[in-house]
Amino acid sequence: MVYTARLRKAVGQVRATLESLGLGRQSADFARHGEHETAADAPLVLVACSGGRDSMALAAVAATVCASLGLRCGAVIVDHGLQSGSDTVAADAAERCRALRLDPVVVRRVQVVHDGRGTESAARDARYAAVCKVARETGAAVVLLAHTRDDQAETVLLGLLRSAGVDALAGMPGEFERDGVRFARPLLDLSRADTTGICEDLGLTWWDDPTNGDVAAGEDIAGVDIAGGDMPGEAADAAADAARALPLRSRVRHELIPFMEMFAGGDVVTHLARGSRLVRLDKDYLDMQADRAMAAARLDPQGDLLRLDVRALEHEHPAIRLRALAHALAGAGVAASSAQIDAIDRLIVHWHGQGPVNLPSGCSAFRRKHVIRVCQDSHHANR
Repeated sequence: MVYTARLRKAVGQVRATLESLGLGRQSADFARHGEHETAADAPLVLVACSGGRDSMALAAVAATVCASLGLRCGAVIVDHGLQSGSDTVAADAAERCRALRLDPVVVRRVQVVHDGRGTESAARDARYAAVCKVARETGAAVVLLAHTRDDQAETVLLGLLRSAGVDALAGMPGEFERDGVRFARPLLDLSRADTTGICEDLGLTWWDDPTNGDVAAGEDIAGVDIAGGDMPGEAADAAADAARALPLRSRVRHELIPFMEMFAGGDVVTHLARGSRLVRLDKDYLDMQADRAMAAARLDPQGDLLRLDVRALEHEHPAIRLRALAHALAGAGVAASSAQIDAIDRLIVHWHGQGPVNLPSGCSAFRRKHVIRVCQDSHHANR
């Protein structure tokens, strides 16, 4: 096999990620040339694979790297059942993973529950739940996700559109834990063009999710040729309709980022992705300080969802105090908005006897002397 520059970079990134997680070479045998048998009880690395170009490239690279380190490598494929023929797409992805000698290859079909947050969010939660369950069942040491530099830039822009602050700019972490399962994103320094090229280098086929809106160069997302000049009225209307039908992430990819790059005259994707890495250091520090402050403020809940000592929080910087409140509420299972967190903060620093702050799911937060209590209203009728 001839290793192209992009393939060498991907191999290096996956190897470095695994080694940073303590999943390095399993024995001295794997430092020598030739093929060596991977132990049946060697740590298992799972690749979350959709069958798209990014995850197929990661599956192929991870299989090679794991074999060179004496690690087992498998795949988990989630069928959301949201599109006609999704079971065939999942089966094809599984077959391609088996052809790469990944083992085990597990396919799980999930039920996406629409809860008002949008299909994309509901599908993501269902996908993570299924992947975490497979990881626990197989005893996987880590699950690799195939997000690239392009995905990181899109995530930053989506965060800015939907929210604000440091967390939006920080993008996706390279490593994280969810429901007791470790996840890692080794391809964040590679572009989507790199993963496409790796698939081409290795002769791999892939599936393009139609909701991503990926089309050939010289066409807009409606498939209308716009290279020669202005589109006629009907074609322009068709293009606009097609754009509005796509998920917001796809519109960011195909409309916003190209416009920004044309406007700035430079590589916006790399700039956003690199910037997010620096901001994440700031976010990690703020999170650490917020957790310290909350540890000092947390009281015995005594049947409430949460009890906090006002005196431990009132002199903290607002950036720390608000973050600490957000973390504590999330940990208690309360999905509070930024406006509701601000209102609770006023109970701490601008207290003048105001009433309770109404929260989702029939919860409320209120102050009694130097204590903030968060509870279900039905449990505290006589407060």
